[in-house]
Amino acid sequence: MTRPFNLSAGPAILPPAVLTRTAAAIGELAIPGDDSLESRLSILEISHRSKSFDGIHHAAMDLCHDVLGIPRTHKVLFLQGGASTQFAMVPMNLRQADKAACYVDTGVWAAKAISESKLFGETKVIASSGPKHDHIPAMPGADAYAGASYVHLTSNNTIFGTEWEQLPALEGDVPLVVDLSSNIGSRPMGIENVALGYAGAQKNLGPSGVTVVFIREDLVERRGVGPVPTMLRYATHVAEDSLYNTPNTFGILVLHHVLEWMRDNGGVAGIAAINARKAAALYELLDASALYRAHAKPGSRSRMNVTWTLGGATDAEAATKRFLSSAEKAGFSGLKGHRLVGGCRASIYNAFPEAGVTALVEFMREFERTA
Repeated sequence: MTRPFNLSAGPAILPPAVLTRTAAAIGELAIPGDDSLESRLSILEISHRSKSFDGIHHAAMDLCHDVLGIPRTHKVLFLQGGASTQFAMVPMNLRQADKAACYVDTGVWAAKAISESKLFGETKVIASSGPKHDHIPAMPGADAYAGASYVHLTSNNTIFGTEWEQLPALEGDVPLVVDLSSNIGSRPMGIENVALGYAGAQKNLGPSGVTVVFIREDLVERRGVGPVPTMLRYATHVAEDSLYNTPNTFGILVLHHVLEWMRDNGGVAGIAAINARKAAALYELLDASALYRAHAKPGSRSRMNVTWTLGGATDAEAATKRFLSSAEKAGFSGLKGHRLVGGCRASIYNAFPEAGVTALVEFMREFERTA
């Protein structure tokens, strides 16, 4: 049986070359130029304090700068707890006395971050795309966030299929905090404007269990309003080089492999060109169709998560069930949309092949022709 096309929103597809390298490392690391005993062990059993892992660890951090474009003015951290833990760590560490935290609400994950922020003090929603979340709202002027502790936004929305075209450059000295989980490394987007960014690795960077955090050096020692547990302080992890506790050694190795794969395939700019073609092919089909209806509005459409319904069918629910069943039989896995949107979702992250989009478009055209 040929390998299915994996369109899951996450944990998501990984490049075949990365899977091959990782499979070998599970048996034996065999790091070129490393003749230590540790290099003859599996990545699953190697010590995080060993010389062999130290090389992997710091090489991965360097690749975050060199490949993803994270400025050298920022510290890179590999943490655990997913992006959801960052929803609380951000306000715990960055909130200042008598200064509200400002958020842009563009969907479920932004709403979760807002909910966590409210536990720690005044939280203002300065823009929202609700209730349909089918677009990215206009970024308000500086008056809306002047004097805030920080402004937080979510760069891409996996459930609703919307994405910021460019990350804003805030006026004044208000830090911009961004959840980049589902589109980090997918294209140039103004990452230099971000004071603190975070991303669960399981979309574009690796497996679940690793969260990449980068924080501008002047924010590392900032103290929140109340006491912050040691494990939840950014300063703790910067001081210990992300080794305060045992890290996800396996996940960091895979992340390292993915970043090398990205580098060898043209980096962010090269991958962006492929991602643009993939997304354009799907949206062109959706916009020309009498059966399919794209959820996100033009100008706000995600290149990573394309969402649509079968709204042109007489019985959309029945048509969707037939579509998903037929797609599964044809080798397309993970197309079912989130319950809040319904319909379908194609997650076409960096590792998803262009040939897979071509095959999906052909399948969708044939389904519509025979429906």
